[in-house]
Amino acid sequence: MYRTNIKLMSAFNFLIGFNLFWPIAIIYFSRISGSFTLGASILGIIMLSSTVFELPTGILSDFVGRKYTIVLGTWARVFAFVFYATGFSYWFLVIGAILEGLSRAFYSGNNDAFLYDTLADENMESEFHEFQGKVNSTEQLAMGISAILGGVIASFSFPLALWLSVIPQIGMLYISYRFINPRLKKAVNTNVFSHIKEATMLFIKNKKLRLLSLASIISFSISELKWGFTSAFIATVWPVWAIGIPQTISSFGASLSFFFSGKLIKKFKEINILLFDNIYGKVISLVALGFPSIISPILMSSTSLLFGVGHVAKNTLMQKEFASNQRATMASLNSFAGSLGYAGMSLVLGGLADRMGPSRALFILTLISLPVIYIYWIIFKDDRKLY
Repeated sequence: MYRTNIKLMSAFNFLIGFNLFWPIAIIYFSRISGSFTLGASILGIIMLSSTVFELPTGILSDFVGRKYTIVLGTWARVFAFVFYATGFSYWFLVIGAILEGLSRAFYSGNNDAFLYDTLADENMESEFHEFQGKVNSTEQLAMGISAILGGVIASFSFPLALWLSVIPQIGMLYISYRFINPRLKKAVNTNVFSHIKEATMLFIKNKKLRLLSLASIISFSISELKWGFTSAFIATVWPVWAIGIPQTISSFGASLSFFFSGKLIKKFKEINILLFDNIYGKVISLVALGFPSIISPILMSSTSLLFGVGHVAKNTLMQKEFASNQRATMASLNSFAGSLGYAGMSLVLGGLADRMGPSRALFILTLISLPVIYIYWIIFKDDRKLY
């Protein structure tokens, strides 16, 4: 059973990543809406919607099962892309954003829990980091392929890039119905409010989980937003047809990083990787954005070589701290806060970009994210005391 689910999840993630639209999304949103502020607000609405639906979908996953949660999320994603592609007005984009946020909420927490529980059925939980790295590498590989294609197609026709992006979503829908629900899962024998209270108390009592969660929230609020907005910066130093090239380099680098993450984590340990990843990434971003030039996009792409292994390292540490019967709910609580932060910061970033330009706006956002390094340093010191 686990082999079937892992093969299907690899294909599913590939189709998630094969998105001709995302590399030029902020440019498309800004053209339809008329400004960077309104364009970035669509990114914010995606995350605000995800925030609203985060807890209900996480609880639904723990109550009714991982497979059915994926199916519902994929239906929402298909309709979201149809509304984006239609693109008659800003409000069509808003509806698409709400539906995409709903889809992300269904996937958030649930998909990692699906993989973890699938492995737990075979007593293979210790291999989670290995399998998650390989499964996620396919998404980054697809992002690399689609990024350069999306940029080239968009240089001829933005609508064409949007409608072609609907096709992979239909493929995801087909795959979602073929997943097999994991068997090994404690029954949830409590009401919804008690379930949330129990999950919240686990965060409060566990210092390491609190710190990991805080670092994750800040990183997601800022780094994920920067990724979505980077094409607006690239467009100031490179032509539109070439916008996808740095993102292709980034995605291929991230794919390799994900693929070899298991081996790297075994050799260097999770917290060491997270520290190095954050220090290197933020230094490179400050240099590239502080002194914008034609080489800045390439410099920023180099951070992708640590992105995959850093993502897997963080998720592995958090999954180890989560309770088995609260796994999706606890992940959703963490994502809930991250999505809320993303929604708020998207308005800040859009306003800064309209006033100062994309490079200065992204530079300021990078400065705001620097405390993440200190948080991981605290975890690093605490772990050393245990040995």
